[in-house]
Amino acid sequence: MALLRTAGIVLAATGVAHFAAPKAFEPISRLPFPQDTQAWIKRNGATELALGVALAVDKTRKAGLVGTAVYAAWLGARTVSKSRSA
Repeated sequence: MALLRTAGIVLAATGVAHFAAPKAFEPISRLPFPQDTQAWIKRNGATELALGVALAVDKTRKAGLVGTAVYAAWLGARTVSKSRSA
């Protein structure tokens, strides 16, 4: 469980970084989110912050795991889809 807690803290910190240094996420966000990239950087930051906190807290860890899996699948599918149409 310590590994999942640590992963949650790292994911939450990454979410915060989307707000603290959004320009750092622009290159990786441009392909899956070519329109309104800045807004998507904030949305993804908020999502990663929430999922990270859910993973870090014992009571919400299962929901955090499910949410993180769904988010990763969606993000991967969107990236593949946009790369094919580019």
